[in-house]
Amino acid sequence: MISLRSGLRVLIASRPVDFRKGMNSLAALVSTTLGANPYSGDIYIFRSKRSDRLKIVVWDGSGMVLLTKILEDRHFTWPPVGDGAVHLSASEMALLLDGLDWTKVDQKPVKRPTKIA
Repeated sequence: MISLRSGLRVLIASRPVDFRKGMNSLAALVSTTLGANPYSGDIYIFRSKRSDRLKIVVWDGSGMVLLTKILEDRHFTWPPVGDGAVHLSASEMALLLDGLDWTKVDQKPVKRPTKIA
């Protein structure tokens, strides 16, 4: 099960990947291309050349999970193609998975208390 824990990182690989790649090949891309640990429990999202498909790789604590989603009547909103990764919040990821434009979300900073009452 994929849990949305505190401190969860969600990364989108900016460059499209060959969608014939499976779980092990995508986990290797996490290490080599993104410079991250595929067994960290963070969520890694990969895009295809077609804008209606994505794959997610995540370690859930007991095994590697591969999730594929293809939108039927629209396309995902992707960041510009480039090297590296784009970080998303859990709410932005939820919008992305629903096929909505996550780039329109205005993240407001959370005010932290300065003193403990």
